Amino acid sequence: DIVLVALNTGLRKGEIFSLRKQDIDFDRTMLHISDSKNNESRDVPINDTLHVTLKSLVDAAGDPQGYIFVNPQTKKPYDDVKKSFKTALKKAGIEDFTFHDLRHTFASHLVMTGTDLMTVRELLGHKDITMTMRYTHLSPDHKRLAVQTLESAYKAEKKIIELPVAEK
Repeated sequence: DIVLVALNTGLRKGEIFSLRKQDIDFDRTMLHISDSKNNESRDVPINDTLHVTLKSLVDAAGDPQGYIFVNPQTKKPYDDVKKSFKTALKKAGIEDFTFHDLRHTFASHLVMTGTDLMTVRELLGHKDITMTMRYTHLSPDHKRLAVQTLESAYKAEKKIIELPVAEK
């Protein structure tokens, strides 16, 4: 559930662990992040997948302070999940990946589906667009498809110049 929240919100690990019931507005489908790295609050929309997950977590949460992600052994909010995250990566056969890479994945997928950088910047809570640009990594397939669109655009506009085939 923690990974699902990360992939669907781009929240920092600390922001996820500090989420409380009162930070979730199911009517507006919005998460309110008040405890951010840069000390500025922001609202992050909740998609349908995340809505179902968070509703289930809130309904099951028994923490008196309202935290969403509580360690069942210590009864305290999680402050890290390194060991379990590392185990999950190993089982999935994923190498060279950190929890913070989920934030990069969120940003990259948004850009590859057409979301503009300013919106991604606001969702991530970056003050500077330069930082956001460091977070967005386009897949080779995405770049290949982008270049292939030129071919159909040129054909449609009949701007392809027919070059003679070199004789052997």
